[in-house]
Amino acid sequence: MDRLNAMRVFVTVVDLGSQSAAADHLELSRPVVSRYLAELEEWVGARLMQRTTRKLSLTAAGQETLPRCRQLLELAGDLQHAVRQPDDAPRGELRISVSTSFGQAQLVDAVAAYVKRYPGVKVELQMLDRTVNLVDERIDLAIRTSNDVDPNLIARRLSVCRSVVCASPAYLREHGTPQRVEDLSRHNCLTHAYFGHSLWHFEVDGQSVAVPVQGNISANEAMTLQKAALASAGIAMLPTYQAAAALRSGELVRLLPDAKPRQLNLNAVYTSRKHMPATLRSMLDFLAQRFGDEPEWDRDGA
Repeated sequence: MDRLNAMRVFVTVVDLGSQSAAADHLELSRPVVSRYLAELEEWVGARLMQRTTRKLSLTAAGQETLPRCRQLLELAGDLQHAVRQPDDAPRGELRISVSTSFGQAQLVDAVAAYVKRYPGVKVELQMLDRTVNLVDERIDLAIRTSNDVDPNLIARRLSVCRSVVCASPAYLREHGTPQRVEDLSRHNCLTHAYFGHSLWHFEVDGQSVAVPVQGNISANEAMTLQKAALASAGIAMLPTYQAAAALRSGELVRLLPDAKPRQLNLNAVYTSRKHMPATLRSMLDFLAQRFGDEPEWDRDGA
């Protein structure tokens, strides 16, 4: 537990009179505020507040704890001011959650460049093909590809995630090349278990088109689908951040260039803007600058 932040949350709740007001002031979600309070009570070993629907009041233990928390927060502020270095270079640890495909295709190289610039930072990468609970799993930063943002989290857009429909030359020689998006329904399509499993979405001539697809291979992450496409198993819709190299080399061929698959945002999500550690802030700035609206993997038209 981050005890200083837990004490800061406790003091703010008391000063403002409610968890909701404290959450808004600290720019935290309500569940995060509740979690900090519960962990502080567990550490202290006593209930600090009586909570009802109408009001909040301190217990005897809370009245004893409150002035000590204020004192410790003041000392911590003085300590930070006293030891802050002129360069104030980022240092410390970051736990980052990311999908296996984006992690291996792009984020590992980005993190390697970051820690080379800031050797005082240690990064732990969690490659997970599921949505993690940042609070429960102690994740500082999650990289997610989605246009829907959890309202309890803060999101910063890092880049755009484009997709491409592609297949190997061998598959196309054997089965032919689709000329229209509707032709995909007659091909063996390699589908993602969670995204567009049976329906692929496109923009064609300014109109939204949804095409039903099916195939004999499905997977829960894009790297597996790319390997299957390279093995001539079928047609895949892949993120360009992963498929760009294979498209440049000719191992995969881009199909239906006039049809644009649905774009998604590449977001960095975290729990709070308030009291953000300098290391987390610098990582966010670094990733936003490195990827940008026109990321390197899309600059050659992949």
